[in-house]
Amino acid sequence: MADWNDTRQQTGFTSVPRAGDAVARSATYDTGLRAHMLKIYNYMCSGVLLTGIVALLTASTGLVYTLMQGPLMWLVILSPLAIVFAMSFGANRFGTPTLQAMFWGFATLMGLSLSTIFVVYTGESVAATFFATAGAFAGLSLYGYTTKKDLSGFGTFLIMGLIGLLIAMVINIFLQSSALAVAISFIGVLIFAGLTAYDTQRLKEQYAMLRGSDFAGKAVVLGALTLYLDFINMFQFLLSFMGNRQ
Repeated sequence: MADWNDTRQQTGFTSVPRAGDAVARSATYDTGLRAHMLKIYNYMCSGVLLTGIVALLTASTGLVYTLMQGPLMWLVILSPLAIVFAMSFGANRFGTPTLQAMFWGFATLMGLSLSTIFVVYTGESVAATFFATAGAFAGLSLYGYTTKKDLSGFGTFLIMGLIGLLIAMVINIFLQSSALAVAISFIGVLIFAGLTAYDTQRLKEQYAMLRGSDFAGKAVVLGALTLYLDFINMFQFLLSFMGNRQ
Protein backbone atom coordinates (compact mmCIF):
# COMPACT_ATOMS: atom_id res chain seq x y z
CA MET A 1 0.00 0.00 0.00
CA ALA A 2 1.39 3.39 -0.99
CA ASP A 3 2.44 5.77 1.76
CA TRP A 4 0.72 8.96 0.64
CA ASN A 5 2.33 10.91 3.47
CA ASP A 6 5.87 10.21 2.15
CA THR A 7 6.54 13.36 0.09
CA ARG A 8 9.93 12.02 -1.03
CA GLN A 9 8.17 9.24 -3.00
CA GLN A 10 5.63 11.65 -4.45
CA THR A 11 8.14 14.21 -5.66
CA GLY A 12 11.04 11.91 -6.41
CA PHE A 13 13.12 14.00 -3.97
CA THR A 14 15.93 11.49 -3.66
CA SER A 15 16.60 11.37 -7.42
CA VAL A 16 16.50 15.10 -8.12
CA PRO A 17 19.94 16.72 -7.85
CA ARG A 18 19.96 19.80 -5.69
CA ALA A 19 21.35 23.08 -6.99
CA GLY A 20 23.48 23.34 -3.89
CA ASP A 21 25.29 20.12 -4.79
CA ALA A 22 26.34 21.53 -8.17
CA VAL A 23 27.52 24.75 -6.53
CA ALA A 24 29.51 22.79 -3.96
CA ARG A 25 31.11 20.64 -6.66
CA SER A 26 31.99 23.74 -8.67
CA ALA A 27 33.50 25.42 -5.62
CA THR A 28 35.52 22.30 -4.83
CA TYR A 29 36.79 22.13 -8.41
CA ASP A 30 37.74 25.82 -8.44
CA THR A 31 39.57 25.46 -5.12
CA GLY A 32 41.49 22.44 -6.41
CA LEU A 33 42.32 24.21 -9.67
CA ARG A 34 43.67 27.27 -7.87
CA ALA A 35 45.79 25.08 -5.59
CA HIS A 36 47.13 23.15 -8.60
CA MET A 37 48.05 26.30 -10.55
CA LEU A 38 49.55 27.90 -7.43
CA LYS A 39 51.88 24.91 -7.04
CA ILE A 40 52.96 25.31 -10.66
CA TYR A 41 53.64 29.03 -10.21
CA ASN A 42 55.53 28.41 -6.95
CA TYR A 43 57.80 25.86 -8.61
CA MET A 44 58.30 28.06 -11.65
CA CYS A 45 59.13 31.18 -9.61
CA SER A 46 61.45 29.23 -7.32
CA GLY A 47 63.25 27.86 -10.37
CA VAL A 48 63.68 31.35 -11.86
CA LEU A 49 64.95 32.63 -8.50
CA LEU A 50 67.45 29.77 -8.22
CA THR A 51 68.66 30.45 -11.77
CA GLY A 52 69.13 34.13 -11.02
CA ILE A 53 71.08 33.49 -7.82
CA VAL A 54 73.38 30.94 -9.47
CA ALA A 55 73.95 33.23 -12.47
CA LEU A 56 74.80 36.22 -10.26
CA LEU A 57 77.15 34.23 -8.03
CA THR A 58 78.87 32.62 -11.02
CA ALA A 59 79.47 36.00 -12.63
CA SER A 60 80.52 37.81 -9.43
CA THR A 61 83.07 35.13 -8.48
CA GLY A 62 84.62 35.06 -11.94
CA LEU A 63 83.73 31.41 -12.43
CA VAL A 64 81.89 32.39 -15.61
CA TYR A 65 85.19 32.89 -17.44
CA THR A 66 86.25 29.33 -16.62
CA LEU A 67 82.91 27.84 -17.64
CA MET A 68 82.83 29.60 -20.98
CA GLN A 69 86.07 28.12 -22.28
CA GLY A 70 86.72 24.87 -24.14
CA PRO A 71 84.58 21.74 -23.90
CA LEU A 72 83.14 22.83 -20.55
CA MET A 73 81.26 25.59 -22.35
CA TRP A 74 79.32 23.10 -24.47
CA LEU A 75 78.58 20.96 -21.43
CA VAL A 76 77.06 23.95 -19.64
CA ILE A 77 75.07 24.99 -22.72
CA LEU A 78 73.75 21.57 -23.77
CA SER A 79 73.11 19.97 -20.36
CA PRO A 80 69.90 21.96 -19.68
CA LEU A 81 68.55 20.97 -23.10
CA ALA A 82 69.27 17.31 -22.36
CA ILE A 83 67.37 17.54 -19.08
CA VAL A 84 64.37 19.16 -20.79
CA PHE A 85 64.17 16.31 -23.30
CA ALA A 86 64.60 13.71 -20.54
CA MET A 87 61.81 15.24 -18.43
CA SER A 88 59.46 15.69 -21.38
CA PHE A 89 59.82 12.25 -22.93
CA GLY A 90 60.57 10.25 -19.78
CA ALA A 91 57.90 11.63 -17.46
CA ASN A 92 56.02 8.33 -17.34
CA ARG A 93 59.12 6.43 -16.29
CA PHE A 94 60.31 8.89 -13.64
CA GLY A 95 58.69 9.36 -10.25
CA THR A 96 57.65 12.79 -8.98
CA PRO A 97 60.70 13.19 -6.66
CA THR A 98 63.01 12.39 -9.59
CA LEU A 99 61.33 14.98 -11.80
CA GLN A 100 61.60 17.52 -9.00
CA ALA A 101 65.32 16.85 -8.62
CA MET A 102 65.77 17.15 -12.39
CA PHE A 103 63.90 20.46 -12.39
CA TRP A 104 66.16 21.95 -9.69
CA GLY A 105 69.22 20.61 -11.48
CA PHE A 106 67.98 22.17 -14.71
CA ALA A 107 67.42 25.55 -13.01
CA THR A 108 70.94 25.42 -11.55
CA LEU A 109 72.56 24.60 -14.90
CA MET A 110 70.56 27.37 -16.54
CA GLY A 111 72.03 29.73 -13.95
CA LEU A 112 75.53 28.70 -15.00
CA SER A 113 74.63 29.16 -18.66
CA LEU A 114 72.97 32.56 -18.16
CA SER A 115 75.80 33.95 -16.03
CA THR A 116 77.32 35.38 -19.23
CA ILE A 117 74.60 38.04 -19.41
CA PHE A 118 76.21 39.82 -16.44
CA VAL A 119 79.45 39.97 -18.43
CA VAL A 120 77.83 41.22 -21.63
CA TYR A 121 75.15 43.57 -20.24
CA THR A 122 75.09 46.09 -17.40
CA GLY A 123 73.47 44.99 -14.16
CA GLU A 124 70.94 47.82 -14.32
CA SER A 125 69.69 46.82 -17.76
CA VAL A 126 69.49 43.14 -16.75
CA ALA A 127 67.40 44.09 -13.70
CA ALA A 128 65.15 46.40 -15.74
CA THR A 129 64.58 43.71 -18.36
CA PHE A 130 63.85 41.12 -15.71
CA PHE A 131 61.14 43.21 -14.07
CA ALA A 132 59.67 44.13 -17.47
CA THR A 133 59.53 40.43 -18.33
CA ALA A 134 57.98 39.58 -14.98
CA GLY A 135 55.25 42.17 -15.48
CA ALA A 136 54.51 41.03 -19.02
CA PHE A 137 54.52 37.38 -17.98
CA ALA A 138 52.09 38.04 -15.11
CA GLY A 139 49.67 39.88 -17.38
CA LEU A 140 49.83 37.31 -20.19
CA SER A 141 49.47 34.37 -17.82
CA LEU A 142 46.50 36.03 -16.13
CA TYR A 143 44.90 36.51 -19.54
CA GLY A 144 45.45 32.86 -20.40
CA TYR A 145 43.92 31.80 -17.10
CA THR A 146 40.82 34.00 -17.26
CA THR A 147 39.95 34.23 -20.97
CA LYS A 148 37.02 32.24 -22.33
CA LYS A 149 38.53 32.27 -25.81
CA ASP A 150 39.99 28.98 -27.01
CA LEU A 151 43.69 29.55 -27.67
CA SER A 152 44.45 26.06 -29.01
CA GLY A 153 44.49 27.18 -32.67
CA PHE A 154 46.64 30.15 -31.74
CA GLY A 155 49.02 27.80 -29.92
CA THR A 156 49.47 25.63 -33.01
CA PHE A 157 50.42 28.73 -35.01
CA LEU A 158 52.92 29.78 -32.31
CA ILE A 159 54.57 26.37 -32.20
CA MET A 160 55.01 26.46 -35.97
CA GLY A 161 56.49 29.94 -35.61
CA LEU A 162 58.86 28.65 -32.93
CA ILE A 163 60.16 25.97 -35.28
CA GLY A 164 60.76 28.60 -37.93
CA LEU A 165 62.50 30.79 -35.35
CA LEU A 166 64.89 27.98 -34.40
CA ILE A 167 65.74 27.41 -38.06
CA ALA A 168 66.42 31.14 -38.53
CA MET A 169 68.69 31.15 -35.46
CA VAL A 170 70.72 28.24 -36.85
CA ILE A 171 71.03 29.97 -40.23
CA ASN A 172 72.20 33.19 -38.57
CA ILE A 173 75.01 31.34 -36.83
CA PHE A 174 76.63 31.16 -40.26
CA LEU A 175 75.35 34.46 -41.72
CA GLN A 176 76.09 36.60 -38.65
CA SER A 177 73.54 39.15 -39.86
CA SER A 178 72.77 41.89 -37.33
CA ALA A 179 69.47 42.72 -39.08
CA LEU A 180 68.36 39.10 -38.93
CA ALA A 181 69.40 38.93 -35.28
CA VAL A 182 67.15 41.89 -34.47
CA ALA A 183 64.26 40.32 -36.37
CA ILE A 184 64.78 37.01 -34.54
CA SER A 185 64.74 38.76 -31.16
CA PHE A 186 61.58 40.71 -31.99
CA ILE A 187 59.73 37.65 -33.26
CA GLY A 188 61.02 35.62 -30.31
CA VAL A 189 59.49 38.05 -27.82
CA LEU A 190 56.12 37.86 -29.60
CA ILE A 191 56.16 34.05 -29.83
CA PHE A 192 56.98 33.45 -26.18
CA ALA A 193 54.55 36.13 -25.07
CA GLY A 194 51.82 34.27 -26.92
CA LEU A 195 53.01 30.90 -25.63
CA THR A 196 52.76 32.19 -22.06
CA ALA A 197 49.02 32.78 -22.45
CA TYR A 198 48.50 29.57 -24.44
CA ASP A 199 50.43 27.34 -22.03
CA THR A 200 48.64 28.81 -19.03
CA GLN A 201 45.25 27.98 -20.54
CA ARG A 202 46.46 24.50 -21.53
CA LEU A 203 47.71 23.76 -18.01
CA LYS A 204 44.44 25.02 -16.56
CA GLU A 205 42.37 22.76 -18.81
CA GLN A 206 44.73 19.85 -18.17
CA TYR A 207 43.73 19.85 -14.50
CA ALA A 208 40.27 18.47 -15.31
CA MET A 209 41.84 15.29 -16.69
CA LEU A 210 44.59 14.90 -14.12
CA ARG A 211 43.00 15.76 -10.78
CA GLY A 212 43.09 12.88 -8.38
CA SER A 213 45.41 10.86 -10.61
CA ASP A 214 48.93 9.67 -9.83
CA PHE A 215 50.26 11.93 -12.60
CA ALA A 216 49.00 15.13 -10.94
CA GLY A 217 52.23 15.65 -9.00
CA LYS A 218 54.31 15.14 -12.12
CA ALA A 219 52.08 17.56 -14.02
CA VAL A 220 52.92 20.30 -11.52
CA VAL A 221 56.67 19.94 -12.17
CA LEU A 222 56.25 19.66 -15.95
CA GLY A 223 53.89 22.65 -15.96
CA ALA A 224 56.44 24.68 -14.01
CA LEU A 225 59.11 23.71 -16.54
CA THR A 226 56.90 24.87 -19.42
CA LEU A 227 56.20 28.29 -17.88
CA TYR A 228 59.84 28.62 -16.80
CA LEU A 229 60.95 28.16 -20.41
CA ASP A 230 58.40 30.74 -21.61
CA PHE A 231 59.66 33.26 -19.05
CA ILE A 232 63.39 32.72 -19.58
CA ASN A 233 63.16 32.78 -23.37
CA MET A 234 61.03 35.94 -23.36
CA PHE A 235 63.57 37.50 -20.98
CA GLN A 236 66.56 36.64 -23.17
CA PHE A 237 64.96 37.92 -26.38
CA LEU A 238 63.78 41.10 -24.66
CA LEU A 239 67.24 41.66 -23.19
CA SER A 240 68.66 42.01 -26.71
CA PHE A 241 66.44 45.14 -27.07
CA MET A 242 66.58 46.62 -23.58
CA GLY A 243 70.06 45.52 -22.54
CA ASN A 244 72.91 48.01 -22.47
CA ARG A 245 76.21 46.34 -23.22
CA GLN A 246 79.22 46.71 -20.93
